[in-house]
Amino acid sequence: MSQDFDPKHFVQNLTSRPGVYRMYGNDELLYVGKAKNLKNRVSSYFRATGLSTKTMALVSRIDAIEVTVTKSETEALLLEQTLIKQHRPPYNILLRDDKSYPYILISNHQHPAILFRRGNKSKEGKLYGPYPSGSAVKESMITMQKVFKVRQCEDSVYTNRTRPCLQYQIKRCSAPCVDLISDEEYQEDVRHARMFLEGKNQELTGEITQQMSIAASDMEFERAAALRDQIVQLKHVQEEQNVYGQTGDADVVAAIIQPGGLCVHVMMVRQGKVVGSKSHYPKMPIEITESELISSILAQLYIGGINELPRSIILSHAIEDQEAIAEALFETSGKKIEVTSSVRGQRARWLDLAKLNAEQGLQARLSDKRNHFSRITALQKVLGFKEPPTHMECFDISHSSGEATVASCVVFGPEGPDKKRYRSFNIEGVAAGDDYGAMHQALTRRYKRVKDGELPPPDVLLIDGGKGQLKQAQDVLKELGLVDIFLLGVAKGDTRKPGLETLYIGSKEDEVVLPPDSSALHLIQHIRDEAHRFAITAHRRRRDKKRRHSALENIPGIGPKRRKELLTAFGGYQELLAASQADIAKVKGIGGNTAQEIYLYLHKS
Repeated sequence: MSQDFDPKHFVQNLTSRPGVYRMYGNDELLYVGKAKNLKNRVSSYFRATGLSTKTMALVSRIDAIEVTVTKSETEALLLEQTLIKQHRPPYNILLRDDKSYPYILISNHQHPAILFRRGNKSKEGKLYGPYPSGSAVKESMITMQKVFKVRQCEDSVYTNRTRPCLQYQIKRCSAPCVDLISDEEYQEDVRHARMFLEGKNQELTGEITQQMSIAASDMEFERAAALRDQIVQLKHVQEEQNVYGQTGDADVVAAIIQPGGLCVHVMMVRQGKVVGSKSHYPKMPIEITESELISSILAQLYIGGINELPRSIILSHAIEDQEAIAEALFETSGKKIEVTSSVRGQRARWLDLAKLNAEQGLQARLSDKRNHFSRITALQKVLGFKEPPTHMECFDISHSSGEATVASCVVFGPEGPDKKRYRSFNIEGVAAGDDYGAMHQALTRRYKRVKDGELPPPDVLLIDGGKGQLKQAQDVLKELGLVDIFLLGVAKGDTRKPGLETLYIGSKEDEVVLPPDSSALHLIQHIRDEAHRFAITAHRRRRDKKRRHSALENIPGIGPKRRKELLTAFGGYQELLAASQADIAKVKGIGGNTAQEIYLYLHKS
């Protein structure tokens, strides 16, 4: 394993979504796998014990891992199959036998069976496939057993049955061998299984739904219930797949720009299947928009002839020179290529998937240990430190017009965000909208514990908000006698655009404006945005909890039952506030004395 690749850190920042992971060694694709939970699956390769010899050999060669996020495990399976067929990674081949590819067979028989077969020739019936691995076939066959209950036993077993087998008992077979289902009903189940294998998902679900309605109308409730269960199972295993559509050739280009970096993700769809994807991370010029970024990338990818031209190019953002690019593509290739950002249906789902991967790719890059070290070294030079700072904290304030004010504190360590050490502070006793007072309170509460030795002091305290907020930090640290903590203020420039921030290094007078492509600035922006995100999350949680709390809960002697009666009678708190004491006394369960207490409580101010 490469010394530069840190699997522990990589896994810590990995998403728990389903998807496909690709393992590389010396720029060679070693292995492709799918996962329902990418974080759990990838981490299993790096456990201390329990790995097979072949897996240990694979892990020892890994120096990079890339992931593609999907919307479901089904999509991950389909994308995995496509990538294995296309690239034939050595460890995928080594970890399966070298026989021919497996197929699913529906046999020619009075009561056809669904069987596992290798090779693309068979006189027994019709073959469906090929599949990249035996496990993929077995997964499909288990699904079909549950949904259609078509037999999966060999003919030699079928002809010798005198009573139903275990598969019938666990509702995986309808037992045609002993005539527990009519020939007509069994043939109908076989026909549905064929539709399933041919990908006619919508037609199949619609047909079974219609049959269920007819059965219910004919008062065949048991059959209607069985058909209903079949529909539920189908919807569970046949999620509408973003990775596998019916038709379509397209490249889907999604761009995302965040402080600290940008990503352009290109997803290639051929014949309705996602056959590959790649993320590009160019350097960020000043004040570029996603549209300008895509325009620049398109010219490099296609007009220069680097990429194969698809029938259409789908963009996450509209671009001004869309027509000009389409004309240039026609002139250079002789093909009329559709360039569009307005799509619906299946193509919109492809675009959503590309956007998701662009976002995940950028987050992974920003959290990458090697990238973080280069940025922290750049910040060291800007601040004039002898050693790179290993403990940085940043504070931010969030509220809605003064409501539910919350301060956030995020912590960055030597490897990036240290989320276990993040803290939020509910601000009390400060005037609504007083951000300076809120910052003063939060800093006092945090750094009083630092003074008492309960928490380690940070190397750098980063304050978002400019000179005013920086003064609050200076005052708090001075009050507590913590004079060794380095202060760094960051204020948005006049245009309030990323890349034009003003830094106050150590004091309000020492102003610095770093170039937009500065790695040190990217780190500062990343820390500030993480503090902002965490503050908003904590504020919304507090605000929503407060709004769910009924003002009536504070009235002495009023429990849930009486509270419900009051709200039912008056419709809401404002209507109850406008009611007279006599009106309140008329409510079921509320007597004259209780009505007086409620009225006095509501109007005590």
